[in-house]
Amino acid sequence: MRRVYLALLVSCSMFFSSCDTLKSVADSILTERDAISAIKEMLTIGSNGNALISKDVLMNAILPKDVNTVLQKLQQMGLSKEIDKFTNTLTNAATQTATNSIPVFADGIKRMNITDAINIVKNGGTAATDYFRTTIGNDLRTTVTPIMKTALDQYQVTKEWDKLVAPAKIFLGNKINLNLNLDNLLAGVVTNAMFNKIAEQEVNIRTKAEARTSPLLQRVFGKNWNN
Repeated sequence: MRRVYLALLVSCSMFFSSCDTLKSVADSILTERDAISAIKEMLTIGSNGNALISKDVLMNAILPKDVNTVLQKLQQMGLSKEIDKFTNTLTNAATQTATNSIPVFADGIKRMNITDAINIVKNGGTAATDYFRTTIGNDLRTTVTPIMKTALDQYQVTKEWDKLVAPAKIFLGNKINLNLNLDNLLAGVVTNAMFNKIAEQEVNIRTKAEARTSPLLQRVFGKNWNN
């Protein structure tokens, strides 16, 4: 009986030792499946929130190059409060667009077919965001454009701008005209801002342990696979 017990003990020890070895080997291999899943999870986390877009960026996008001349003239005419009101309206439209675009980004991420996922993980930095921006960035911008148009119409941005600059038309002429194709232009600004936010989150996940909020992220991005 004692011999049987010892034989079972030895067999179990060998079994668990074998399991530990297999687990160690598995942990040392980065599979394409894990890489793709981790990249998609990381990008989805990065796109889950409002893009932060400064008023200066928005104003420079919708106005001609001499935007400062326009704003300075309006301020000289005592329209500072009206300028602030307009820029807040514009920012609200952009923020709403970013919020409503989150499902578009998330769906685009889930549909990604990443053939070089392992290299993206190994390359570090913002490799995943850069790949995403290059492969489906234009499609996303096209999809976001009507969302921006809806927001611009809802906030009556063009109408509000015309009211704001009406007193300055005699002095500034065509300089106060908004850039044409405003919805497409601002869709590009919002899309770019969201990519920047995703890139920031990617760097956090790659460099900070606390940002890796799932076992998959911890496994894929918590190790240097180039060693």
